[in-house]
Amino acid sequence: MKHIARFLKGHWFWIFVVLLLLIGQTFCDLGLPTYTGNILNVGIQQKGIPDGVMDTVRQDSLSALELFMTDEEAALAENSYSPADDAGIRKLKDGVDHDALNNALMTAESVLYAMQNYDSDGASPMEGLSGVEGMGTDPAAMMPENMPSPEEIRQGLSDGTIPREQITAMTAPVAEQFRSMEDTYKKQMAVMYVGQEYEAQGLDLTKIQRSYLWSVGFKMLALSVLMMVFSILISLIAARVSSKVGRDLRAEAFRKVTSFSNAEMVKFSTASLITRCTNDITQIQVLIVMFLRMVLYSPILAFGGIVMVLHTATGMGWIIILAVALLLTCVGILGAIVIPKFKIMQTLVDRVNLVSREMLSGIMPIRAFSREEHEEARFDKANHDLYATQLFTNRVMTIMSPFMMLIMNGVSVLIVWVAAHRVDQGVMQVGEMTAFLTYSMVIVMSFLMLAMIAIILPRAVVSAGRVAEVLDSDVSIQDPSQTRDAQMEDVKGVLTFHDVSFHYPDAEEDTVSHISFTARPGTTTAIIGSTGCGKSTVLNLIPRFYDVTDGSITLDGTDIRELSLGKLRSELGYVPQKGFLFSGTIESNLKYGGEEISDEDMKQAAAIAQAADFIADKEKGYEDEIAQGGTNVSGGQKQRLSIARALAKKPKIMLFDDSFSALDYKTDVALRRQLKEELGDTTVIIVAQRISTILHADQIVVMDEGRMTGLGTHSELLQTCGTYREIAESQLSEEELKGGAVHG
Repeated sequence: MKHIARFLKGHWFWIFVVLLLLIGQTFCDLGLPTYTGNILNVGIQQKGIPDGVMDTVRQDSLSALELFMTDEEAALAENSYSPADDAGIRKLKDGVDHDALNNALMTAESVLYAMQNYDSDGASPMEGLSGVEGMGTDPAAMMPENMPSPEEIRQGLSDGTIPREQITAMTAPVAEQFRSMEDTYKKQMAVMYVGQEYEAQGLDLTKIQRSYLWSVGFKMLALSVLMMVFSILISLIAARVSSKVGRDLRAEAFRKVTSFSNAEMVKFSTASLITRCTNDITQIQVLIVMFLRMVLYSPILAFGGIVMVLHTATGMGWIIILAVALLLTCVGILGAIVIPKFKIMQTLVDRVNLVSREMLSGIMPIRAFSREEHEEARFDKANHDLYATQLFTNRVMTIMSPFMMLIMNGVSVLIVWVAAHRVDQGVMQVGEMTAFLTYSMVIVMSFLMLAMIAIILPRAVVSAGRVAEVLDSDVSIQDPSQTRDAQMEDVKGVLTFHDVSFHYPDAEEDTVSHISFTARPGTTTAIIGSTGCGKSTVLNLIPRFYDVTDGSITLDGTDIRELSLGKLRSELGYVPQKGFLFSGTIESNLKYGGEEISDEDMKQAAAIAQAADFIADKEKGYEDEIAQGGTNVSGGQKQRLSIARALAKKPKIMLFDDSFSALDYKTDVALRRQLKEELGDTTVIIVAQRISTILHADQIVVMDEGRMTGLGTHSELLQTCGTYREIAESQLSEEELKGGAVHG
């Protein structure tokens, strides 16, 4: 995860904003179950009366209630209501401590409710209340036989026929017994008493109930809309952050790859680099979206759900603990099986890309050798290995889903079963059960989301590690800390090899060793030798595609390692062995060396490279389109355009890596003659297989198995170098060896 945190650097502000929005969404999400429970408990069961606090109360009713209160409770009740109006009605004051007043009134209201209902028809005052079977003793049985009815108490207090001390003596023991009852019972009786009090005042209970339902319903709608707004904003920010991270990673990875030397390219392979810059970065983007939408949200939601569950005080918290333990056990087992497979999967994706790229690049030799079936079998194996790994992980994920649903449904059934008994016993209401069930599902779903992420996360972490490996890879060829560019403003082009040796990374032996020669401006230096003798390697050391391992190469007496790569390569014109063109136009390819190249320079370079004629034959001339890789031009045309591209920047040193191999004899001779005439002050180094190409070079370096075996002109080497003479005799006739038939 450290790599993910690193990639998110610079986006912490938006992550903080998302965190705030998630907290707001959690508040809305967790508020809905409470309102649902209130609709069931208060809106339906209690007819819109939330508790024992009355908005209005008759004076004689309040006086009767105060008989069953302590002095402190009675004083609180008196101070909470305004003086009685002409009809004897007292109204609740603003700013009253609602909970304290409810606690003060609840016991007294439950006593009077029991007295009124028992007194009226002798029936149990608990009829219609939940949990009556669990109460044990009927509250009506707590009443003394000589206890006056509420109406008699009101009348006696009003006209003074019953002394207050006598009533207090009778009510005090009753109130004390009711105080020991479960709050659940007392709350229900208090609510029923409030309903009866409202009816006695002539209030419409149906209107009160409807008003409460509308009020709660509107609040639920407002929370739902707010939650939707939060969710949309979070999704937009998550998409924006992930897209910007993906964009920045691709740009950074591309910049890094373009700075790689050939050693790093070999280390990673082209196919793997493509996968890392595309598929792996996409995996990181998906993870970031999930992180902002789910990873941050799940713990917040789970914590909030646990707080709300504890707040309900239902005594069923052990069910949540059991569910979470089962989920974590399931995730742990499945994760141990799946996580290693994700690490293998990305390597297999690399393999599929590698085989695909080789097949597409080598389609012509594949057809020429009728190896289609062999390549299909090779691709099928790579494809099947990836398929088998993906199938395994998908099957495990498929197995996990039913297990998770089984746990969720089992928890739901267990909650309903336990809660049903508690409702029957009167210690829980139906709305509380509904709210607890919803909160439990929220908690389980939160851990389920975390479980799903825990399975998917490893693949993204692997991808992040692979991308970080590219970004953190040390580039073997870099600019020096202090360059000598300022001292090289006027480059002459004297290039000298001082006892140069080189071996590839991890190779045990030198590829080339003890190479020493000097190439000067206005001269042509040719390098020739058998295949694999190290000719191209020597040439690749000049632009520092690789760095020498021993010795040094100097430009005008300055070690090229003391120059910046930009400065060094700006003085070089390089034509690779295999001509490569970029998609675009002929002009964009010929001016690839820099914006400072003028049309005149471009056309002059095309003329020297013998490309002007076939360009003129094109319908749009220099504006003619070049397909990707130059597939719409011939090999010879591609090579001539590559030569023209290097010449257009007018470099001090021209490097040709067997760049005339695709040219016919006539074009080859004409091109070399033009080079001799036009590049009078340029240092030219040519790697060649054909002696006819370098016959008139000012000096020829002969290579054999990585070593110099000769240095001189054509005629000198024929006399002094056996290796060169063998090559010459294999390519030239006796007459040509004498110099009579070959002309530059």
